[in-house]
Amino acid sequence: MAELTLTTFLTLDGVMQAPGGPGEDTTGNFPHGGWLVPHADADMGMTMVDIFSKADAFLLGRTTYDIFAAHWPRGTGADDPIAQKLNSLPKYVASRTQSTFSWSGSSLVRDVAKEVVELKKRFPREIQVHGSCGLAQTLIEHDLVDEYRLLIFPVILGSGKRLFGSGTIPASLTLVSSSTTSTGTIVSVYRRAGSLRTGSFALD
Repeated sequence: MAELTLTTFLTLDGVMQAPGGPGEDTTGNFPHGGWLVPHADADMGMTMVDIFSKADAFLLGRTTYDIFAAHWPRGTGADDPIAQKLNSLPKYVASRTQSTFSWSGSSLVRDVAKEVVELKKRFPREIQVHGSCGLAQTLIEHDLVDEYRLLIFPVILGSGKRLFGSGTIPASLTLVSSSTTSTGTIVSVYRRAGSLRTGSFALD
């Protein structure tokens, strides 16, 4: 049975909105789109190629799906390993407003909390979530993410959509690996480790 993994780009203060360009997501009049681009390097590229190599399918929120569908089917080159995966593998789209999608291999997921469990039974390796802030909140709320892959960039924005919002359920995670790219981006992999554990340093 597949695991569900979530890969996302974050600022130091946890913002994941519009990393790749000004027009990606301007919700809330977000003015900082494209904050990732100056920090992209070969290390980041190799990291993403490795992550995509493990995918059997993708689960995407509607906004991220639309961004990907406008980019990856065209002009990427037949030898691009990320394009190959995205264009050829099944893509499941979480949407309340649209039921049909033009990108090859795309289909609707209407009730994420119920359908993800069944989707995982169809594949042997990974169903990957990339970006997809709204979808991520639902997955986190229902404890459906098996592994987090967080690329944390040396940027502070102060506003924007965050991965772990106010509705996040407290939980413990285990750090599996961590590395740093040439531009100072921290690539960390975490797995679920059960409910939150607390303690005290009080002397009495």
